[in-house]
Parts: sequence; C-alpha cells; structure tokens
Amino acid sequence: MMSLKRRSNILLLRKAWGCLEINLMASSMLKEMRNGDVDNKYGVGGGVEDMYGEDTATEDQLVTPWTVSVASGYTLLRDPHHNKGLAFTEKERDAHYLRGLLPPAVMTQELQEKKLMHNLRQYTVPLQRYVAMMDLQERNERLFYKLLIDNVEELLPVVYTPTVGEACQKYGSIFRRPQGLYISLKEKGKILEVLKNWPEKSIQVIVVTDGERILGLGDLGCQGMGIPVGKLSLYTALGGLRPSACLPITIDVGTNNETLLNDEFYIGLKQKRATGQEYAELLEEFMCAVKQNYGEKVLVQFEDFANHNAFDLLAKYSKTHLVFNDDIQGTASVVLAGLVASLKLLGGNLADHTFLFLGAGEAGTGIAELIALEMSKQAKAPVEQTRKKIWLVDSKGLIVKSRQESLQHFKKPWAHDHEPVKELLDAVKAIKPTVLIGTSGVGKTFTKEVVEEMASLNKKPLILALSNPTSQSECTAEEAYTWSKGNAIFASGSPFDPVQYDGKVLVPGQANNAYIFPGFGLGLIISGAIRVHDDLLLAASEALAAQVKSKHFEKGLIYPPFSNIRKISAHIAANVAAKAYDLGLASRLPRPQDLVEYAGSCMYSPVYRSYR
Repeated sequence: MMSLKRRSNILLLRKAWGCLEINLMASSMLKEMRNGDVDNKYGVGGGVEDMYGEDTATEDQLVTPWTVSVASGYTLLRDPHHNKGLAFTEKERDAHYLRGLLPPAVMTQELQEKKLMHNLRQYTVPLQRYVAMMDLQERNERLFYKLLIDNVEELLPVVYTPTVGEACQKYGSIFRRPQGLYISLKEKGKILEVLKNWPEKSIQVIVVTDGERILGLGDLGCQGMGIPVGKLSLYTALGGLRPSACLPITIDVGTNNETLLNDEFYIGLKQKRATGQEYAELLEEFMCAVKQNYGEKVLVQFEDFANHNAFDLLAKYSKTHLVFNDDIQGTASVVLAGLVASLKLLGGNLADHTFLFLGAGEAGTGIAELIALEMSKQAKAPVEQTRKKIWLVDSKGLIVKSRQESLQHFKKPWAHDHEPVKELLDAVKAIKPTVLIGTSGVGKTFTKEVVEEMASLNKKPLILALSNPTSQSECTAEEAYTWSKGNAIFASGSPFDPVQYDGKVLVPGQANNAYIFPGFGLGLIISGAIRVHDDLLLAASEALAAQVKSKHFEKGLIYPPFSNIRKISAHIAANVAAKAYDLGLASRLPRPQDLVEYAGSCMYSPVYRSYR
C-alpha cells in the first residue's frame, strides 16, 4: 500500500504539473493575442473574441475565472473582472483557495447592491460618491455595473455630468491607478506599441479626448481622462457593450491652463499645447495605429476636442475610419429627438418652426445641421433652403451675411440676410423663434427678459438650456418655468429637480447624450458598420422620439425616463443597424431577422457568473 507521504508528494506533483500546463497554455494564448494571431471564431455582439467562453455562457453555466492563469486565492480577490467579494459560494471558496481570505458570511449580489446603495447615500458631497463608485469599479466590475444599471437615474449624475466635471478638475488629486491609456508627445513614433500595452486586445469602442474643452470647463489637459472613462462606463451600463471591449484614451499634447502648469501635482505634460503640424502628425499616427491594431470596425469617438480641431478631425477621418463626435453628432441627435417628440405638444412639423441658437460652436452647428437635414427629408426641400429657418448667435451677435468674411468655416452656412444684431434679447425680438436652444457654455445667459419675450411670442415656448455642467446651464428649470408663468417646455443638458408652480409639478427633461451614444454605438457594432452616415444619426433620433409616450407628454416631458434606458438603447441600436444594412454600410451578415431582439441579446449582463 502506498504510504501517506508518497501519496501526498504525488498529489503535489500533479497539482504543480497542472498549474504549469495552465500557465503554458495561457502564455501561448496571450502571445497569440498580442501578435493578433488568434482566430475570431468565438465572436459575440459584433465579432469580438470571447477567448474563455465567459460571454457566450448563459448565466447559469459554469465559467473559469482566467487571468494569466486560473485566478485563485488572493489574486482572484484583486481581479475586478472576476471578484465577487462575499458573494463567492462555499464551493467556490474551497475550489479557489479563498478560505480564510473572506469573512464567513455569504451574500447575494442583490444584498451587496443594497448595502452599497445605503453607503453611497450617506455621502453628502457628490465627488465622494464619484470616488466611491470608481473604487468599486476597480475592485468589483460586475457589481459596479449592476449598481449603475439598477439605479441609473440616481447614479448617472454621479458617474457622469455634472459630477464628472468636478472630478476632472481634481483628477490629479483623486488619481489612484490608470483607468485608460495616456498617449503623450513622448510616445510619438511608438503609439502602436503603446496600444499593445493595454491588456485587452479585442476592442470595439475607443473614446478619446485631448482635454482641451472639457464640458464647459475649458482646458483641463491630461485630467480630461475622467470624460472617456465616464462615457465608456455608460456604453456598458446603458448600451450593453462588454467592459473589456471599451478603451478610454487621453492624448496629452500639453495644456494652456496656467493653473495646471503651475500645479506640482499635475499628472500631465507641463508644457504649452502643441498645435499645427506637430499636433496633426500625432493624431495621424494615433488613428493609423488604432486601425492597424484593432481593425476597420473599431469605433473611435472623439470627445471634448476644441472647435478648431473637432470639425477638422471629424471631416478628415470620417472618410477612412468609423468615427463619431459626440459633441457634434451625439448632441445633435438627442436634441433632434426631443424636437421631433415636442411636436406632439407644439403642433405642426419641424419646418413650421423657427429656431434660434445661443452658441455656434461644435454642438450648436452640429444640432442645427441635423435639424436642417431632418426638415429637408420631411419637406423634400434642399438643405440650403431649410437652413434658413435656423439662426445662430455667437459671441459677436447674430450670424448674418455681412459677417461672412470673418466667420469660421463651420459658421458660414448659417449666415443669413439680416441686419446685424448684437444682443440675444434683440435677436429674439427680431427673429421671433418658437424654439430657443443654448449651447454657449456660459451660464445665466437666458435672462428673465429673454424668457419673458419667448413666452410673449409663443403659447408654449420650447427652451433647451443644454450647456454642461449645471453651473454653465443657460438658465435653470425653475427660472424657465417661473419666468414663462409655467408655460415653457424645458429641457437641459444636466439634470434639474421637478419644480412646483401654481399648484402643478413641472418635470424638466434632460437632453442627455447618454440617450443616444450607447445605443448608437451598439447599432454600429452589431451591424458591423464601417462608416457613420448622417442617415444613421437621423435613425437614432427617430427611434428615441418614438419612445416618448402619451403618459410622458402629459407631464410636459419630451424625453422618456432613464429607468428604461436599456430598452431604449436596444430600439435605437436596431434602427441604426437597419439603416446601416439599407445603406450597404453593414458588414455583419446575414442580417438578423429581429434586430431589436438581437440587440438585446448582445448586451452585457452584470449578473455574477458561477465558477468551476
């Protein structure tokens, strides 16, 4: 009979040999992945590799918690992709060497969620909630997304605007560990190598910023990373993209913010911004490296670039890459959806209304162009003609023909025949708009006199104060309702609480880009789209407007509640994908029969998996 000692030695040898085999297999896989040699035969949700079967598995199937090897013990608890905290079962604690590393209690994911929401609500400072959510994301990814999805209306302002603005301003102080890739001028000539340093290889969406125009806060340089991180959290929570398929990137070309340049704790390059050829060459290398490393169908979303770069980058790369600018196109799509929905309250068609913008930057001109395109489509009229229903005011006043020579190229289509008008109030009196839209990034510019004039001209004036964060909003919901005697239909970029006026509760809408970009991106991915076309943006707007029901109109809302956002995103994705197939832009064949059902089936679920 074999001795106990010998049997023990044999078991140890077997265990060691098994671990060696696993590590060799994992090393081989990682090497293949790094070299791009892995077959794409396990694709889900648009052809992304699912190397370990975790995403193709149903929620009741067992999966293996792979990292470099099978994660176990202390390593497993430090891996945010697989950590479940106290939700590890007794069997899993035995199988993965977790005994003694956790307290004896076993909790469900639902109980963990309840506990965390209780803890979050104890914080009185929004930034504390933001930091707590980021900490959770870094230690337990699935619980983070479960929390965000189930409490989206409460937590959206925490992980994104308005709190993300303050987070970016203080990003150097709250920085703990990298949440994305930083590509600076130091990496020029080596950007492809930098992309390969990111641990995930099957990337579907990149959100990239250079930090020059963060929300309405200006140049925050390298600290703008909070924006790509926040946007991609919403791509997963609201649009269902897998976290591992999302890559936040900040391109650091310096900053012109003197406060940051003199801050000893600033985390970016301490130099003035690179411009001209140096800037263009770095962006060109970046875009080429992205396509080389991730392929033709990776979506690159430009975020918070300054006007002078945003338009040029979109115009240049929309012909060769799958690119999308949320500030120009996403904002335009969500505002157009609100306008289409508001016609149920205002009456008439878009062409029956006159639009006046305060702000003629990338958001303002982007919205204006999409409105003109939709009017052109509805009225079967040339877009040059429908543009005449839309007027813009910039820092120098109403944009008119006499200013043509001094205007930036993206403002020129909006220069109409009219005498010069300097002030917004005078422009309202002269143009007599039915819709007033603010994209100026300057707070308190929709004054009492402006709102009262809008109310005198219209029975139900539509006022959209879209600038972010809340401090930069052109007016508050309470101001709009009070000054219009409760008659205004109001929506803003950042959230405002309901307002009581004359015995009624008036609920402001939120024209938040988060309605559009997650579903829009999902639609591009499930169809395998290779380019973004304006008709895809119109399709997204129409799908969102269709989700506003009678019960919402009764409250004066022109957007549906965020509580149904995943269902809304599935409908937007289906409409965008359908249009991509119709235009011949889709590469994922055959076309699914039911695109809404297919979009829903491709969405990431944050429910815990059971481990072998």
